[in-house]
Amino acid sequence: QVQLVESGGGLVQAGGSLRLSCVASGIDFGLNAMGWYRQAPGKQRELVARVTGSGDTNYADSVKGRFTISRDAAWNTVYLQMDSLKAEDTAVYYCNAQIGLPSNTYWGQGTQVTVSS
Repeated sequence: QVQLVESGGGLVQAGGSLRLSCVASGIDFGLNAMGWYRQAPGKQRELVARVTGSGDTNYADSVKGRFTISRDAAWNTVYLQMDSLKAEDTAVYYCNAQIGLPSNTYWGQGTQVTVSS
């Protein structure tokens, strides 16, 4: 059974930094990509950053140059380093994994990030 557990959220002032972690378990094979999404109140969930099995990354335009996604070699943990945080980055951040062909999508429970201006 695939499980994704996020941590590292919290309250930070604008301009500050946070590092989110997502610990994955139960992924035996067929991992296509892992990523971070976020959902602010009253808005749709959106992609923040994603890393594929081959190591390719992509980012939302709004976070390019400020956020960095990375993973450990065993794909046990995926990180999101968030620097120069802005009030508009406030949201619940969710870890995501896409596994198999056709791809199945798995979600973590989410971690709250609040940036005060």
